[in-house]
Amino acid sequence: MAASRVLASRMATSMAQVARPAMRVNVANASKRTITGMTKPSPMQSMKRSSILNTTTRSAFKQQTRSYNSEMANALVEVSKNLGMGSAAIGLTGAGIGIGLVFAALLNGVARNPALKGQLFSYAILGFAFVEAIGLFDLMVALMAKFVRETPPTFNPAVTKALGIPALLDPLDLN
Repeated sequence: MAASRVLASRMATSMAQVARPAMRVNVANASKRTITGMTKPSPMQSMKRSSILNTTTRSAFKQQTRSYNSEMANALVEVSKNLGMGSAAIGLTGAGIGIGLVFAALLNGVARNPALKGQLFSYAILGFAFVEAIGLFDLMVALMAKFVRETPPTFNPAVTKALGIPALLDPLDLN
């Protein structure tokens, strides 16, 4: 128990150290505001203001991306994916418990009133279906978190021609 706490705190510290440089605001690119005299604005000043505004807006909203190059970062990504798969296994266990509870309620209801066996069985099948759907949805989300790539595939024109895919279906073909 104590070892997992130490491991969790060290993992959080290392993840924060990896993410901190990516989250820094790029202050050097932000323009500095100066106070000018009360002169009439010239057309060049308005153009200058708009260009300063454009560069400031671009630098403020520019998304900083950082690729995972270090071995530690790749290991942390894989650990996070595996923890998600473990959480999905716990979710599937919950679905199994839910199916067991539905079946127990069916047996209890039939034992109390055997005449309602057909009606209770149809409700139990409906309950099984709902619980199973929740379990399968949990499994689908976990597998997507583990195996879906983050970047879309690139289209190779030679491969699309060889496969006979028309140029209209190629999203990167701008001609």
